[in-house]
Amino acid sequence: MKIEGSTFLVTGGSSGLGRATVERLMSLGGNVVIADLSKPEGLTQISYDFLKTSVTNPDEVQAAVDLAFSRFGGLQGVINCAGVGNVVKTVSKKKFGALEAARQIIEINLMGTYNVISIASTPMSKQEPNAEGERGVFINTASVAAYDGKVGQAPYSASKGGVASMTLPLAREMAQYGFRVMAIAPGAFETPMVARLPGKASEELVETIPFPNRMGRPPEFAHLVQHIIENTYLNGEVIRLDGAIRMT
Repeated sequence: MKIEGSTFLVTGGSSGLGRATVERLMSLGGNVVIADLSKPEGLTQISYDFLKTSVTNPDEVQAAVDLAFSRFGGLQGVINCAGVGNVVKTVSKKKFGALEAARQIIEINLMGTYNVISIASTPMSKQEPNAEGERGVFINTASVAAYDGKVGQAPYSASKGGVASMTLPLAREMAQYGFRVMAIAPGAFETPMVARLPGKASEELVETIPFPNRMGRPPEFAHLVQHIIENTYLNGEVIRLDGAIRMT
């Protein structure tokens, strides 16, 4: 799929991995609708629009999809970057505290991702396909925590594990419409979520990254998004982007 002239919905596009993705897509001639809770600062390009959106709210997601069609005439791709990653201790002194926190993480990361795909795919399926029969691509954000989560990441790992495990069945189901479904599992990246880690947790993470021995940079995530969009034979797979980290 060509990025130039195509339109993409990016959830969580106001900061972090989503923001880097938005900037790269626009630099390549793509149109973008940003669906996030806060408006991005400093974007000067005219090839984007913003709508305050909670990914768990069907009406708000539908409005963001409708905006893509009304503003740009269609929607060729969805990149799901919206998510939360709070630490949750299962053994807690707070009554019901762990369950409520876990539910919020799973609701946003997993159900929110599925909600966006479900709502966006219906109008996208009615579009004319390109020369290769492709109507759209969905790229979701999993995490290396889906495979080797740390202490306190049980709900987060479960939510990202769900994103990873639904990649293949979604790709199989949606092939009939000319859709591809992919996921990226980032390791430790320089994002606001990682910046909120307590104490020296971020420094300890970096020590476990073999090479390059640093955190990932959001533009590197965006570069992989670009490749997935442009490489039509990538489908039904989760790609780790992590510098070979295996969290302990």
